[in-house]
Amino acid sequence: MECQFLGGTGEVTGSMHLLNTGRDEILLDCGMFQGRRKESNEKNRYFPVDPAKITNMVLSHAHIDHSGRIPVLTQAGFSGRIITTRPTQNALSYMLMDSGHIQESDAQYLNYKSLRTFLYQEEQKKKNQQLTNKEKSQVKRLLKKNPYDLNTDAIAKLQNQYGLDIIAPLYTQDQARQALTYIDGYPFNHEIPVGRDTTVKFYVAGHILGSAFSLFTVKDNGRIRKILYTGDIGRFDKPILKNPTLEFDEQDTKIDLMIMESTYGAREHGPVADLETSLKKVLLETHQRGGSLIIPSFAYGRTQELIYVFHKLYESGQVPQLPIYVDSPLASNLTRVFGEHPETYDRETHAAFLEKGLNPFYFDKIRFVQTVEESMNLTRDETPHVVISASGMCEAGRILHHLRYKIHNPKNTILIVGYMAQHTLGRRIEELGEQAAEANGSEVPEVKIFGKSYPLAARVEKIEGFSAHADKHELMRFVTQSNLDVDKIAIVHGEESQSKAFAADLREHGYDAFIPAPGDIVQF
Repeated sequence: MECQFLGGTGEVTGSMHLLNTGRDEILLDCGMFQGRRKESNEKNRYFPVDPAKITNMVLSHAHIDHSGRIPVLTQAGFSGRIITTRPTQNALSYMLMDSGHIQESDAQYLNYKSLRTFLYQEEQKKKNQQLTNKEKSQVKRLLKKNPYDLNTDAIAKLQNQYGLDIIAPLYTQDQARQALTYIDGYPFNHEIPVGRDTTVKFYVAGHILGSAFSLFTVKDNGRIRKILYTGDIGRFDKPILKNPTLEFDEQDTKIDLMIMESTYGAREHGPVADLETSLKKVLLETHQRGGSLIIPSFAYGRTQELIYVFHKLYESGQVPQLPIYVDSPLASNLTRVFGEHPETYDRETHAAFLEKGLNPFYFDKIRFVQTVEESMNLTRDETPHVVISASGMCEAGRILHHLRYKIHNPKNTILIVGYMAQHTLGRRIEELGEQAAEANGSEVPEVKIFGKSYPLAARVEKIEGFSAHADKHELMRFVTQSNLDVDKIAIVHGEESQSKAFAADLREHGYDAFIPAPGDIVQF
C-alpha cells in the first residue's frame, strides 16, 4: 500500500494525492493551480496519473485549489464516483459552474485582447502612424456587442481569418455541469465504501462549511490500516462553524499515516476575538477619509464570515451604516447554501442570530450584485461604500474591475482578509502595500491589472484573524490535543518555509514528520 503526492506539496494550490491500496487507486482532492497564468495553465492541463485507472475520488472541501480540476478529471476518462460531504456537494453545484464560466470568460478576453492588439498593429502599418483614440474605438466596436459583452463570433471569425492562435478554456460550463453528475454527498461520521475493503469517514475540519477530515480504513491482508487526510484545518473559536474535531471515534484513533496541511506552519494569527475590533477600526478610518472599503474575498467561507461580522457591528450601532455590496453572483448563491445548513453552526451563532429569529447573512444594508451592468456601475460609484468581491487572491472575477477603478485613490482602503499565494496579484498588492507603508507615502508603487499599470495609492490593510486556516499553534493543538496516535505525518499544502518550520516543530514534539516532494511515494 502506498501514497503518492501529486500536488499541493511545497505550495498551497493544486492539492492532489493518490492512495493506492494495491486493489484500488483513490484520489484525494483534485485542485486547481493558481498563480502565474502561463505556469498555472500548463500545470492545470497536465494530469499526473491516468484518470481511467482511478477507482473513486474523495474531496475534502469545495475550495477551488482542492476541487477546481474535477471537470478535467471527468473529461479525461475517470468513471468512478466523487465522494464528499453534503454541504460540499451543494456548494460545488455553484462553484464548479462559476469556475467554468471564469475559464470561458478569461479565454474569451485573452482572445479579444490579442486580436485587438493585432488589428491595431495592422491598421498602424497601413497608416504608417499611431492610431487615434477614435480609430481604436472603431476596432473595439467591431469586437464588442456592447460595452459589457464581447462579440465572440466575430472574434473567432477574425482569428481564423488571420491565422491567430486561439486560447481554449481549461473547461467549459457544460463540462463543469457534466462533472457535477459524478458527485455524491454523505453525512459526517458515517463509513462510506470507496474501494474494495476500503472505507472513508468524514469528521468536521472547521475550515469552511462542509470541510472534512477524511479518515480511510483499509483492510490489508488481515491488518487494518488508517490514513487521515486533513485537507485544510480550520481555526478554533471562529464565528459560525464548529471547531475542528479533536475527539475521534475510538476505533479511528490509531493512524498509520496522516497527510497534514501546513499553510501557516510558521505563522501566528491575530486573536479571533479581535476580528470585530479590527474590522471596525479599518471601516471607521476609511469612512473618515471619505473613501470606500474594497475587500477581495473568497466567495465561499470568507464572504459569509465578513457578512456575519458586519451584521454584528451594524446591529450594535458601532459603525456608520455604509451600504455593503457583495459583488459576486457565486458568493450570493453560496450564502444561500450557508443558510441551508444551520446544523453546521456553532453555539454562538445560534445564540446571536437564530434564537432571535435573525438570519446571520441578510440585513437591510447588504446588497447582492448580480448583473455585469450593476457591477460596472458600482465600480464608478464614488460615494463611500463597502465592496466584498471575488476572487480572493485577485486573480480573476469582478474584484479586478473594482481594483482598477479604486486602487489609485488614497481615500480608499484595500483590505486583505485571507491568504495570498505566491505570484498572485493579491500577494503583490499585499507586499507593495507593506513597502508603501514603510516608505510613509514617499513612493507610490504600480501594479498591473489586465496588462495595464495602475498606481497603488489606496491604503492596504490586513486582518489575519479572518483566515480560515489554523495557524502554527492551532495546527499543533490539533496534533497534540486530539486523541489520535499518529505513526507518520506527511506535511503538505504549504510554502517551503512554512512546511519546514512546522515539520521541525513536530519533530521536537516527538513526531515522525517528513515533507514529500512532488511525485514522491511513501510505502507502508
